[in-house]
Amino acid sequence: TPKLIGDQLVGRNTISYGNCMLQVFAMHFFGLIEIVVLTAMAFDRYVAICKPLHYMTVMRRTKCNFLILAAWAGRAAHSFPQFSMIIRLPFCGPNKIDHYYCDIFPLLQFACTDTYITGVLMVANSGRIALVVFVLLFGSYIIILFTLRNHSAEGRHKALSTCGSHITVVTLFFGPSIFAYLRPPTTFPALFYTTIAPMFNPLIYTLWNTEMKKVMRKVWCQKAFLEENN
Repeated sequence: TPKLIGDQLVGRNTISYGNCMLQVFAMHFFGLIEIVVLTAMAFDRYVAICKPLHYMTVMRRTKCNFLILAAWAGRAAHSFPQFSMIIRLPFCGPNKIDHYYCDIFPLLQFACTDTYITGVLMVANSGRIALVVFVLLFGSYIIILFTLRNHSAEGRHKALSTCGSHITVVTLFFGPSIFAYLRPPTTFPALFYTTIAPMFNPLIYTLWNTEMKKVMRKVWCQKAFLEENN
């Protein structure tokens, strides 16, 4: 995103081969971290709502450390094989990528060799991970909704308020990413889940935070009161 903004300001749309490969690695390296973090957040909410009395026992420090290690190990296992496949490909042009950043599928289009097997492996890796994790998250929230049937109206409202921001972020991230990696690539879905969705994350988590909403109401009421007096 910083490079995209900088290129638009100076009117330049070029990137070196080394930086292009760095973008490929970084996108998949940090992208899987977000997937693991969103999965861990879903597990945390599942335990908090479905097993509240066992929350402190289940989500102990060792479990949290394990989730952190899983994020590091998972992103390494995902990004290094893909990066090793793409960096070994010979490229012969054209050197114009029909994309706003260097990703695997746009680069495969001008490799000087048959990339069918590589493309299938990429879909099986990236697309499968996004789809499987999304299905698991969707299933976890179905269980949560069934559990909420036995809660009071206040308890259901509190639980849905807790899960609302996470559900929104999961939808904004996994929807476009699945669309991008399970079918021929287009620029808009990638732009959505790499730039637009992260831009909305602070706003989403802010609006669903109870304390933040109270502060915003207080500030808004004070502002309205001052305007009336003036």
